[in-house]
Amino acid sequence: MNLKNTRRKKMKINRYIDHTLLKADKNISDIQQLCDEAVMYDFYAVCINPCWILMAKSILRNKNVKVATVVGFPLGANRMEIKVKETIIAIEDGADEIDMVMNIGEFKSRNYDSVLNEIIGIREIAKGKILKVIIETSLLSKEEKMKVLELVIKSGADFIKTSTGFRTEGANVEDIKLFKKFGDGKIRIKASGGIRDLKTVKKMINAGASRIGTSSSVSIMAELNERS
Repeated sequence: MNLKNTRRKKMKINRYIDHTLLKADKNISDIQQLCDEAVMYDFYAVCINPCWILMAKSILRNKNVKVATVVGFPLGANRMEIKVKETIIAIEDGADEIDMVMNIGEFKSRNYDSVLNEIIGIREIAKGKILKVIIETSLLSKEEKMKVLELVIKSGADFIKTSTGFRTEGANVEDIKLFKKFGDGKIRIKASGGIRDLKTVKKMINAGASRIGTSSSVSIMAELNERS
């Protein structure tokens, strides 16, 4: 990467970030703070649990920050009807982006048509919205990652997303490179899970990530400001 590209990416790191808060014990004050931070640092989006969409949308009205939420989170094991209903309500509440967890058990059972049809179903409901499919890379072999990449591309989703962040292993640079190489420009990549510092963010972006999901966004920006 040449110096010009490096500077361009450094300047725009904030716009790669989905400022994330998905822990169960977070409250109204935490969501308010998350949204305030997102506006302050001009992050691309906040990523929150569905019960906070209306609040976040109200706070972020007329701001340059999108509202992303999760569906089937964090296990992906809900029935399709439940995920569809979650998606419908999320969009009615004002969500701009949907981060859905694929049915990992069905995928592991090689019920690929079922997995694909579920994602397509959510894609149809979320037409006009950004759809990211969380695949939980730490549970998959390389061969499975290749297969799920094929399914996500075929579904028409916008992003393949590495992780929920609820496992000890999260985003891996080698997986980002794999998806970038074999995605062949047909899918964008969200690196999420365990991304806590500027060095890791840069590695993920350089490997091909188009979006970064992290709850360490503010400390990452502090690092960036210290080095600028």
